[in-house]
Amino acid sequence: MQENEAAMLLILEMLLADDQDITARAVARLHPNIKAASSITRNESRSALLADYQGRQHEYRAWRGRVGKQSAVEAAAALAKKERRIVELEASVQTLTAAHVALLRAVGAMGGFSRWAQFFEGHQEVLRTLTDLGAIPDNVTNIQEELATKHLSDKAKRK
Repeated sequence: MQENEAAMLLILEMLLADDQDITARAVARLHPNIKAASSITRNESRSALLADYQGRQHEYRAWRGRVGKQSAVEAAAALAKKERRIVELEASVQTLTAAHVALLRAVGAMGGFSRWAQFFEGHQEVLRTLTDLGAIPDNVTNIQEELATKHLSDKAKRK
């Protein structure tokens, strides 16, 4: 990232944090090198960055407006409801993870783990996510490495 864009990013963060209107003119006024708003609007990357922060500010203000219209009791109740929902979803993820591990152990005990692993040959990110969630049993070692090695050897055979 260039020096001008880095300074612009800091200015945009400041404007957002202070809830000041984010405009090309406001950024140019605060920027040490960029003196004209057109230097922002005519540059594709700067213009996109400005639009991104304007969108963030719009979302923030819309959210703040919704909360501001609620009473403190209603806001607290809505927050408590969302917290309960988060707890429920986390419990569901834990249950599904435990069930997934149990299913993998059953498949492995029956000798079918290699077949299961074949489904993920082209989906290494899914395996990484399952591993991060703890959804791969401990006795299954280096699935990703084995699949990557197999995938590379298959490519070599095709050539």
